[in-house]
Amino acid sequence: MLTMTANEAKTHFGEFLDSAQREPVRVIRHDRVVGVLVNAKDYEEMRVFYTNRLQSTLRESSAAAARAGLTEENLDKLLADES
Repeated sequence: MLTMTANEAKTHFGEFLDSAQREPVRVIRHDRVVGVLVNAKDYEEMRVFYTNRLQSTLRESSAAAARAGLTEENLDKLLADES
């Protein structure tokens, strides 16, 4: 992965964008990573991947809760309990 300082990214913004079309570009400031620029296609693929992963986790959690007997009514009671 290519690394640029924030100042280099600012000063050579066109090159920064061109580089990100080929591979992610890590941006550092004061010796720490402050961001990573990826091309739009890779970003969209990551968004879809994490959305699908979250939806799968929610389905699995919902199924596990149902198997454990956690109904919507029981959940309402648990959340209303202020003790």
